[in-house]
Amino acid sequence: MSRVGKESVEVPSGVEVKIDGVIVSAKGKLGEQSVTLTDDVKVTQDDGKLLVEPSHPGKRARMMWGTSRALLQNLVTGVSDGFTYNMDIQGVGYRAAVQGKTLNLQLGHSHDINYPIPEGLNVSVERNTQIEVKGANKQVLGQFCAEVRAFRPPEPYKGKGVRLRGEFVMRKEGKKK
Repeated sequence: MSRVGKESVEVPSGVEVKIDGVIVSAKGKLGEQSVTLTDDVKVTQDDGKLLVEPSHPGKRARMMWGTSRALLQNLVTGVSDGFTYNMDIQGVGYRAAVQGKTLNLQLGHSHDINYPIPEGLNVSVERNTQIEVKGANKQVLGQFCAEVRAFRPPEPYKGKGVRLRGEFVMRKEGKKK
């Protein structure tokens, strides 16, 4: 039995959830989103809660049970509160700036990196080295942060690069004379 799947998803006040077969859509103060689930699970709405249960006793249904519940939780949380990721840039001369719908990164390459900000994300830069990314869709938000981090991942000797706030980078000892 799925430990994640058997928990219900609380729908906060101000969020409207509509179930149409395998498509579940939610509308809240941060917009409207929908997620398409598989036929292996069925979703019911009861008393301000969403309940997910497998539609048949097969192995795939049990696997998709917890995944579907997590997707629904992210959907409801996204339209009600949203998600926030914070990134830090470390290194001499490394900095970031937002210019319209583009994130401009100077990360020690011979050129600036102009990276377009996806629709639905808010990006703000504080003190040139701290990036705050907000959005309602957790998947788009995580993908954007992963792609920005991939331009200059933190290296283990001096720790220079782009990292998520709170990320631990194992440091190595340099050359010895």
